[in-house]
Parts: sequence; C-alpha cells; structure tokens
Amino acid sequence: MPVPPLSAEQRAAALQKAAAARRTRAAVAAELHHAGERAGAALAAVVARAEQDEAIAKMRVAALLDALPGIGKVRAAEIMERLAISPTRRVRGLGAKQRAALAAEFHADVHSDVHSDAHSDLQGAGHTD
Repeated sequence: MPVPPLSAEQRAAALQKAAAARRTRAAVAAELHHAGERAGAALAAVVARAEQDEAIAKMRVAALLDALPGIGKVRAAEIMERLAISPTRRVRGLGAKQRAALAAEFHADVHSDVHSDAHSDLQGAGHTD
C-alpha cells in the first residue's frame, strides 16, 4: 500500500516524531547497558514504562535484551526461544506470563552470578566447599 502524499508540515512533524522515538530508544538501550548488577530491575522498569511510552512499546524485545550487559544477539535469541517469545515480538505485545518469565529470568541470573562470583572468590582464596 503506497504512502499517502504528505504536506511539508506533515512531513516535518513525522520526521521530528521519528527522531524523538530514536532518541528515546537509544536512551533506553544506554540505560540498560549501564544497569550492571541491577539489569533485571532496569529491564522490568523499562517494560513497565512501555505502557505510557509509544517509542518503548514499539521496541523489539530482542533489542532490549541485546542492550543488557553480557547479553548479545545469540544469547538474547536463546532466552527468547526458551521463554516462548517470538523473535519479532515487540514490548507492547508481551503477555503477562512472558513479562513474568523475563523478570524471573533476569532476577535469577543476577543472584546466580553473585553466588558463582562469591564461590569462585572463595576457591581462589584456598577455601573449599
């Protein structure tokens, strides 16, 4: 279906809206990237903000996961497959169970990472279990 012709004012408004959406998506990606140990909480907050923010709601879930520290495209795809989230799913399209599964996935990752780091620190210091 062809795009209807736009007036100069309509085109300028659309360009400004698109630029604002790109800035918002970039800010969200940066926020997630720098979340560090609180990545799970940051992801949950971003998903919650999607209810009010159209730009976040239209982001792909894969892009959100890819923005998290330590998670690239491959690991994001594996997580989404395990949680039964379509690779093309947008944040707005997540169901309640999918949101809960994402929150649980990253809450568990944070605690298991902390435990494994503490465990390796103990082993490195000559302690055993």
